[in-house]
Amino acid sequence: MGFLSALAVVGFAAAMVAPTGVALAQQPVDEAPESLYAASLAETQNLTVTVEGAAIAPIERGTFSVYVKPKPKPKPAPKPASSESSGSDSGGGGPLFYTGGGAPAEWMAAAGIAESDWGYVDYIVSRESGWNPNATNASSGACGLVQALPCSKVPGNGYDPVDNLRWATGYATGRYGSWAGAHAFWTNNHWW
Repeated sequence: MGFLSALAVVGFAAAMVAPTGVALAQQPVDEAPESLYAASLAETQNLTVTVEGAAIAPIERGTFSVYVKPKPKPKPAPKPASSESSGSDSGGGGPLFYTGGGAPAEWMAAAGIAESDWGYVDYIVSRESGWNPNATNASSGACGLVQALPCSKVPGNGYDPVDNLRWATGYATGRYGSWAGAHAFWTNNHWW
């Protein structure tokens, strides 16, 4: 009896598992699995062209989109400083703050600073004034991009970025030998 009951259990288990195992092992013949490629082919366009009696093979096309990056708007040209800004004080009205436009690269080029020195200049000016031509130290009176002290040392207008950078080039080369030397001094002392 034990043998028959064990045989019945094995037979019952085989009857339950066999159809499932066969179903997993065999793929249906009539349905192939759909791939991403097959799905994309279904959405293509077909174009058939006939020319008076001659058939031309259909052209299969996919869809696509094109993004064209717009060109940036040109920056406006910097306005030249007015002839009135030749002195830091004229007529007792206080300093003539800079109101023109421009960018650091334009100011450095106009001041005659070599491109190879622009990194040194940027490092110093970023820390002295944050590239604000109208920066003024309230306690010392230093002014402009490089914080010239006193402001009257700068020929022209100490707040004009080009005048300030021209003066700073003479100062950097006269005192430190070059902009690189001024940069090295600034990094060691946090002033120049």
